[in-house]
Amino acid sequence: MAKRLPPGQYPTESFPVLSAGPTPRVTNETWSFTVTTELGEARSWTWDQMMALPQQETETDIHCVTRWSKFDTRWRGVSLDAFLEGVETTADYVVAHSYGGYTTNLPLEDLLDDRAWIVHSYDGYPLSPEHGGPARLLVPHLYFWKSAKWVRGLQLTHEDEPGFWESAGYHNYGDPWREQRHWGD
Repeated sequence: MAKRLPPGQYPTESFPVLSAGPTPRVTNETWSFTVTTELGEARSWTWDQMMALPQQETETDIHCVTRWSKFDTRWRGVSLDAFLEGVETTADYVVAHSYGGYTTNLPLEDLLDDRAWIVHSYDGYPLSPEHGGPARLLVPHLYFWKSAKWVRGLQLTHEDEPGFWESAGYHNYGDPWREQRHWGD
């Protein structure tokens, strides 16, 4: 287990719920997901359209900036590769947008090659609203604030645009293995 635990983290069996504001209540019927290119071209999916895309199961460890780590979490969802297939872009960055107004920024390359998903199930059950349901971004190789809850879209950009927590002093990238918690780390 020690090889799986980034520095400064402690393992937990629980799954703490941390949010910056009230929990949005989005139904499957009203949920949609949109990818918008740097030129303003947009492609959108409804819940049913997302569920018709190839589904993947992934088991991974997750690490929160507040220092907890949870091993062997089990998720089901769609690789971001499926949403980005056929999208023509020269962008290097992404801003993830959530219902409720939350945003976070990521390099586009961190979302490709089955490294990130839009997940809708956790541990065999539909994702609860408290944990980001009906769907959240999952980017397990970065601190968990980068895995935006209640995700509704990705905006592709040429410039790196800090999101909610990054603008408040969290590290712009958030690598748990390098303890990138705050801007100066």
